Amino acid sequence: MAQRQGATEGGSRGPLPSYGSVTQGAERAGAADSPAAVRVRGLWKRFGEQVAVAGIHLELPSGRFVGLVGPNGAGKTTTLSMVTGLLRPDDGTVEVVGHDVWSDPVGVKSRIGVLPEGLRLFERLSGRELLSYTGRLRGLPGAEVDRRAARLLDVLDLSGDRDKLVVDYSTGMRKKIGLAAALLHNPEVLFLDEPFEGVDPVSAQVIRGVLERYTGSGGTVVFSSHVMELVESLCDWVAVMAAGRIVAHGPLDRVKGEAPTLQDAFLSLVGADRRGDQDLDWLGGGPR
Repeated sequence: MAQRQGATEGGSRGPLPSYGSVTQGAERAGAADSPAAVRVRGLWKRFGEQVAVAGIHLELPSGRFVGLVGPNGAGKTTTLSMVTGLLRPDDGTVEVVGHDVWSDPVGVKSRIGVLPEGLRLFERLSGRELLSYTGRLRGLPGAEVDRRAARLLDVLDLSGDRDKLVVDYSTGMRKKIGLAAALLHNPEVLFLDEPFEGVDPVSAQVIRGVLERYTGSGGTVVFSSHVMELVESLCDWVAVMAAGRIVAHGPLDRVKGEAPTLQDAFLSLVGADRRGDQDLDWLGGGPR
């Protein structure tokens, strides 16, 4: 697995990795022995009387493509918000690459990239200006920002729209420029909340390719989704959430068990019933 460089004086990381193909075989299997990218211990979050996250414990391996899956309302977004420091937990601790999210926020934020749900961008900037601004905030030298931004815009198929205002970007283009901003400082761990939702197939394929190249160079991706087919095709490690709790976690094959697909395993794990099969003999064929 590629050696990843440490932080520079400005709080940014070294050069972007030379993206290659997804690591396979023994090198990929060896990731199981590497230090945890994320450690969550006893994490709780309540909103009034509602328990959103109920004391979860979880360790996510480094150098993997990790999927956090669950039905709507399972607590995925709340969990990712706490793990990335966007939301303070009621109790519990989170460490990202050995740094505590709340006692060492600068250390954590210099090592992570985040593409949150409900992405907010500076819409009156162009795509190129947004990346330039983001890079300067990260403490990167101007020339290095320009070099990385140009490369990311090219890889993400945004070069032709680099001078267009973000307000005029489509949903897929917004996701791609947000991903570029999250990758600009070469983070060790990338957190993505529903990165493919509302994205057209062409943009989704571009995003997928970039993420695969990133993990192939030693990065860790943690992303949430409720689309099991997508998770099964991308991830080699999965955590399943339901009602604010982790109900299963581990390598994809272990979580699937004897089930033919992750979807089947997921439905069994979360206790889904067959409500759609209940008696609706009046439905279909028009009014009667």
